Amino acid sequence: MDTSTITFIRRGTAAIGAVLVLAAGLPAAADETCLSPYMAKIVGQEDYVYVWTLGQSGLGDEQDKLVTIDVNPASASYGQVIHTLSVGGRNEAHHSGLTDDRRYLWAGGLDTNKIFVFDIHSDPAAPRLAKTVADFTARSGGVVGPHTHYALPGRMLITGLSNNKDHGGRTAMVEYTNDGEYVATYWMPTDDNLQGAVKSGAYADGYGYDVRAQPRLNVMVTSSFTGWNNYMMDLGKMMADPEAMKRFGNTVAIWDLHSRKPRQVLDVPGAPLEVRCAWGAQHDYCFTTTALTSKIWLIHRTDTGQWQAQAVADIGDASKIPLPVDISISADDRLLWVDTWNDGTARLFDVSDPFQPKEIYTEKIGAQVNMVSQSWDGKRVYFTSSLLGNWDKTQAAAQEGDLQYFKAYNWVGGKLTPAFSIDFTAAKLGRPHQMRFGARALYATGQQPDAVAALR
Repeated sequence: MDTSTITFIRRGTAAIGAVLVLAAGLPAAADETCLSPYMAKIVGQEDYVYVWTLGQSGLGDEQDKLVTIDVNPASASYGQVIHTLSVGGRNEAHHSGLTDDRRYLWAGGLDTNKIFVFDIHSDPAAPRLAKTVADFTARSGGVVGPHTHYALPGRMLITGLSNNKDHGGRTAMVEYTNDGEYVATYWMPTDDNLQGAVKSGAYADGYGYDVRAQPRLNVMVTSSFTGWNNYMMDLGKMMADPEAMKRFGNTVAIWDLHSRKPRQVLDVPGAPLEVRCAWGAQHDYCFTTTALTSKIWLIHRTDTGQWQAQAVADIGDASKIPLPVDISISADDRLLWVDTWNDGTARLFDVSDPFQPKEIYTEKIGAQVNMVSQSWDGKRVYFTSSLLGNWDKTQAAAQEGDLQYFKAYNWVGGKLTPAFSIDFTAAKLGRPHQMRFGARALYATGQQPDAVAALR
């Protein structure tokens, strides 16, 4: 890839409230599953997809690993795994995130609480393990289950899912420097400690899951899931346990981005998972979906400056438990991909009117589907299959299709057209979970995004 095909875009700086800045003549660019607005954005063909992969007993080396796939159609190794890096043992590999300069990829284990920091800039085709953070729980004051790894200026903000006292859902966010040094812990507001937040409904459960920032509004939005006791339990056993099914989050919290203090706690019943915020200068809203009730929720700012939450659409038939998981909003805020894990289906909603989403496209991806990532130019869509080690299906019926896979599609003429797929079971790689993108030209000249003054 020629470096001229890649353009760096930084969506804001902390000093000026992080107002969106785009170079003249450039199209708006979506990053894979809508990453931090503080990160360098790239327009053009991605070269690699890095897949954070769960090790599976009896398969290959059985270890969690970072798998690098060549996704550039111009490459001789297009559609192939070109590198794997095992980290030792099985940690319940789950989510990962890039630093604001895109030089390092942080990836967490929900069971062991280890965080693996990969150097992806020295050789983007062959990442190396630069550091392992093994004291996350101790340094954070008891946080368990490092989940979302979210880039702030010179910082990584990590959401937890649980705690080491009762392994329930009460948890916190933990801040680190990009060098891996602990900074602070921010506990989620609860009924017995609202920390100054205003509770607008019935709940202040203290649960956590995802986080997204709206720098223009000085806001962070967090969602809620469940604790270690549930996410490490067999799915069938958990769903048959009435008490376990009560232990899911029902809240979205609104935070002051600069002070890291909670402002509001909103009721969003049914385990709200991924949060995706609109980028438009007049679009003061985010979306989330609820795993247990199968709904799209709109989290929006009112004329008074307060935030509200309301269910705005159904996702499939809730009685069949489709189980919405990952979502991805398009760069122009008009489209929202929603994956439903249990039926292996990707659904596309027109959200140009955020209060009235309409399902406009549906595609069966496999026996199960979890993560979805759009390319920077919106022309390619990637899917992976694994949800959690003890929740994944163990076999697929013939009509359901693949079970553990990475699949690449082109988005052409309003439909998904298969490009290639990789069977992770047949390749003895494990269970593919979250994806992040890489590009050779990003580091080809040695010039980092912070040095691209023309786009500031």
